[in-house]
Amino acid sequence: MHLLYTIFIGLIIGAVAKLLMPGRDPGGFIVTILLGIAGSVVAGYIGRALHLYREGQAAGFLASIVGAILLLVAYRAVIGNSESAG
Repeated sequence: MHLLYTIFIGLIIGAVAKLLMPGRDPGGFIVTILLGIAGSVVAGYIGRALHLYREGQAAGFLASIVGAILLLVAYRAVIGNSESAG
């Protein structure tokens, strides 16, 4: 059940991140979910490194959105560079 909850929250977080950063992105529904889930993981890792979260504590909703936006920026930079090079 935790996996389904994570996927659902990842979808919402990924969609919010894409709404906050409009533009064309390669990838669709699956990439949105993966960005949201990974954004949550990144936010949790950074939060634990900065001692904002305890070990095993999940990142908050806003922190997860910030993490997803950071990943979206990196994703666009990598994909944009590979498309312009080819």
